[in-house]
Amino acid sequence: MASSLDIAGINKRFGKGDKSVEVLRRVDIQVAPGEFLILVGPSGCGKSTLLGIIAGLAEPTEGEIRIGGQNVVGMPPRDRDIAMVFQSYALYPTMSVADNIGFALEMRKMPKAEREKRIAEVAAMLQIGHLLDRRPSQLSGGQRQRVAMGRALARQPKLFLFDEPLSNLDAKLRVEMRAEIKRLHQASGTTSVYVTHDQVEAMTLGSRIAVMKGGVVQQLGTPSEIYNHPANTYVATFIGSPTMNLLRGGAQGAGQFGIEGAALALAAPTHATELLLGVRPEHLVLQDDAPWRGQVSVVEPTGPDTYVVVDTPAGNVTLRTDAQARVRPGERVGLAVSPAHAHWFDARTQERVA
Repeated sequence: MASSLDIAGINKRFGKGDKSVEVLRRVDIQVAPGEFLILVGPSGCGKSTLLGIIAGLAEPTEGEIRIGGQNVVGMPPRDRDIAMVFQSYALYPTMSVADNIGFALEMRKMPKAEREKRIAEVAAMLQIGHLLDRRPSQLSGGQRQRVAMGRALARQPKLFLFDEPLSNLDAKLRVEMRAEIKRLHQASGTTSVYVTHDQVEAMTLGSRIAVMKGGVVQQLGTPSEIYNHPANTYVATFIGSPTMNLLRGGAQGAGQFGIEGAALALAAPTHATELLLGVRPEHLVLQDDAPWRGQVSVVEPTGPDTYVVVDTPAGNVTLRTDAQARVRPGERVGLAVSPAHAHWFDARTQERVA
């Protein structure tokens, strides 16, 4: 049965006195049984430190980690009933695949027949049954990562922890392994926490996402909530590729928002004196008669879509259009914003404005 995970008031400091560095600040996250939580953010944001505290590899300065309702702070990792999958695979090079998968089971004194049955079940689930007699050196990167996941799955722990497990794989294999991890989570139902700096992994894998910056959770929500209702400009520009466009301006009467060089037909909030209008590339539209105009500087075909960078008086903006768009660098174009998809932020605080 899947366990809950409560991250309650976690602070973490390294060093003492005036020279101490705060790397996590008041992190509070409740993870429901069976949920898949993503911790996402750039290097140095505190996500791996938080994962290490959950695992028992580091202790918090303040706060509690509760697994299944039990506070495990101070408890050694081996007693927390967790399983970790690392970026580096961490396989035993002299052992076969079967022995790597079953090592933790052997340490727990599981009878040999039961252990072999469990190894076979996990190998079948991961489609590596034909590799059980091989050594890690005889495997590809993707196969090694499957073995590392198999070792974690075999234990049937209360909690799975993933520390950027796909970072060493090439782009095609990353896509395949993302799908594999999602399928395995759906099959096992085990509560999971996954650390990544890749926002595509975050969006495709997570039940919920915690976007982190400077040791602080900037927003916690479903992928849809994070993408469609970002809490601030940091979340808005971190999640989504190409990144959200931000335009500085202010309300100009009823139904008008003024930016440098144009007035847009948008009903802007009036209770903030200076605003940032956020527009995702797919919600910018090429429109011949639009008053907001600019010059195309870059056209990037991607196959199904085309990204177009336009230089405007309000700054450079990127839009996503269809593959058949006939746009050329140097061409003057008009731009329109989809009113239903306008995001508003206070220019001073960078926070979302209702």
